[in-house]
Amino acid sequence: MTTPDTRRPRPASDILRTALRRNRGAMIWGTVLMGLYQAGETAFPIALGLIVEHTMRDRSLGSLGLSIAALAVIITTVSLSWRFGMRILQKANTTEAHRWRVKVAGCGLQPVARDVDLKSGEILTIATEDADQTADIIEVVPLLISSLVAVIVAAVALGLADIRLGLLVIVGTAAIMSVLSVLSKRIGSSTREQQARVARAGAKVADLITGLRPLHGFGGNHAAFRSYRKVSTEAKLQAVTVAKVNGAYAGTALALNAVLAGAVTLTAGWLAFDGQINIGELVMAVGLAQFIMEPLRLFSEMPKYVMIARASAERMALVLTAPPVTTPGSQHPAAGGNLEIDCVRYGTLRDLKFTVAAGEFVAIAAYQPRAAADLAVVLAANVPRDAYEGAVRVGGQELGELSVEAVRAHMLVNPYDGEIFAGTLRTNIDPSGTSRTVPEAVEASMLTDVVALHRDGLDYGVRDRGANLSGGQRQRLSLARALAADSEILVLHDPTTAVDAVTEQLIARNVAKLRRGRTTVVITSSPALLDVADRVLVLDDGVVTAEDTHRNLLADDADYCLAVAR
Repeated sequence: MTTPDTRRPRPASDILRTALRRNRGAMIWGTVLMGLYQAGETAFPIALGLIVEHTMRDRSLGSLGLSIAALAVIITTVSLSWRFGMRILQKANTTEAHRWRVKVAGCGLQPVARDVDLKSGEILTIATEDADQTADIIEVVPLLISSLVAVIVAAVALGLADIRLGLLVIVGTAAIMSVLSVLSKRIGSSTREQQARVARAGAKVADLITGLRPLHGFGGNHAAFRSYRKVSTEAKLQAVTVAKVNGAYAGTALALNAVLAGAVTLTAGWLAFDGQINIGELVMAVGLAQFIMEPLRLFSEMPKYVMIARASAERMALVLTAPPVTTPGSQHPAAGGNLEIDCVRYGTLRDLKFTVAAGEFVAIAAYQPRAAADLAVVLAANVPRDAYEGAVRVGGQELGELSVEAVRAHMLVNPYDGEIFAGTLRTNIDPSGTSRTVPEAVEASMLTDVVALHRDGLDYGVRDRGANLSGGQRQRLSLARALAADSEILVLHDPTTAVDAVTEQLIARNVAKLRRGRTTVVITSSPALLDVADRVLVLDDGVVTAEDTHRNLLADDADYCLAVAR
């Protein structure tokens, strides 16, 4: 795992400039090839006009053959330049979108939280749709330049026939772009709002899927559905608004382009009728009036895509420019594996103080679930260092002074609601494919019955969030993953709440056996896990109020007996 990038990231304009700068080679070649394509497209009616003129004047088979060969060269140039130009640009576009997806996802997955008011569903939308739309700038700029080339070639060719035709194209194009630039700003603002609403709807879906089982449990699924329908309807209405604006933009662009083409055609016809241009120049002008519609359409649509790319870049900047809540240190803990909590105050924790020696198995019985959650989140380094008082030391080194790599290599905190990913049982247990203790972890977590149920064994397919597994199977799979990591310090938070008492008893014994000689902390109220621990710390009202073995506490402490006895 790499250390999070703590440098000040870039705003939206810098994101676009960065994308353009690191793809300038592909964009140069793409621009050249697409310029050839547009020039070839525009040269086609020019060549037709010249063919008509020379054929009517010379009336020779040689001139006709030469003209056909020239048309063949133009057609070949148009075909090959489009093929290879778009291949280069689309490859660069796809690669750049991948880079930004990875960067945004990296910010979202950093163990150190970032001070940004975005939920995971919104970050997912930004890392996919917004990254793709931002990378579209790689194609937009070359297409814009190549379309401009086509317009300039057409204007020059028409200007050589008659200066008024060339000026008509130039003035008309400038007028069209002026009108459309106003509409493109409206598209940009509407698109930003749509992206925000779609992201909120995505975040709502992610939250609902995560909490679907408890929602069904207490009958809150209908209220949750109404809540989602509200945000989804808002996203739909905004999408309709964006579609209307895009439709108005496209319709206006098409109408203006048609007016310009019609004006060029009528002007050329009038000039030919008046004898100021010949038949070949008339054919060329009428052909250019038709062919110029396509580059004009592309040229007029580019500002819209630029605004969409900028809006997406601004969405990405929300994540990338958010300053890290805390900056990881660079130290490494000493070997040994001891864990020390020194007068920690955070949430419900009040001057919490205890030490777990290297190789010790300690259970923490928290009377208040909130206190257990607060302790787990502090140990997992998921809160900034200045958000709590006191100190957490790992291997004699304060947690805030350790690098992210050092913390993750030395200590693993496995949450009670560990995520299950789409893949197989094996890839969920050992995502990196480097663990040497997968069989032992499977056996210790009592996942063996799940493996035995399926012909594929550990290669049995698991759906996203473990949808094809029961709650107990998901919990045991998460526990197997934590055990397979074989870290020096392992912190487990309620690892057996979804399994039956017999299985829980077997898991407790197996975990104690597998983790013998390794530092293990279990935050739990399970009698089975409490019984196999070397000692039990009672966490009540944010402080340690008692410390002994499980059986001694059962015999001497009535409150403890009432809290954990089942």
